[in-house]
Amino acid sequence: MAKLTQRLGLPRFEADEHYKLALGAFDKGDYDQAIDHLTKAIDLLPRQPEYHAARGYIYLRDGVQDKANTDFDDAIKLHEFEMLALYGRGMIAYKDRNWEDAETYFSRALAIDPERPEIMYYLALVLHRQKKNAAALPLMQQAQEKFEAANDKRRADARQWVREFEKQIKQA
Repeated sequence: MAKLTQRLGLPRFEADEHYKLALGAFDKGDYDQAIDHLTKAIDLLPRQPEYHAARGYIYLRDGVQDKANTDFDDAIKLHEFEMLALYGRGMIAYKDRNWEDAETYFSRALAIDPERPEIMYYLALVLHRQKKNAAALPLMQQAQEKFEAANDKRRADARQWVREFEKQIKQA
């Protein structure tokens, strides 16, 4: 019977329901509930990289970096182009001031989803930390434009960074 339910997709349906419930709990700030639902989804379908990546992201937001790291690594092992896992690994490297790894992960994430302003923003900051302001400036300008278009509050920070990068470039 187990093989029949797998072939009919019932575990996938149940896992996706837990995934949806996890996203709802996350939106409400209930990280424990979100993690519980994602764990159930992973138990049902352990080879779905997006479940691992989402749980890793929630762990990261909750400040549990070691578990986030494990989930991101698991997601990348399952699918090397899992954007959220690459972004998450980039955030961990950024927090650890490991600029080289942060650049690698953010660059890979941006190649997968070139329209994400938060990736552009952090990649630009990493390049700035590496004194590559000429490369950082166009990324931050793109992030600013996208934040402006979305009326995202991060637009003001991006605007300040654009001015800073321009100043740094003129001084160089």
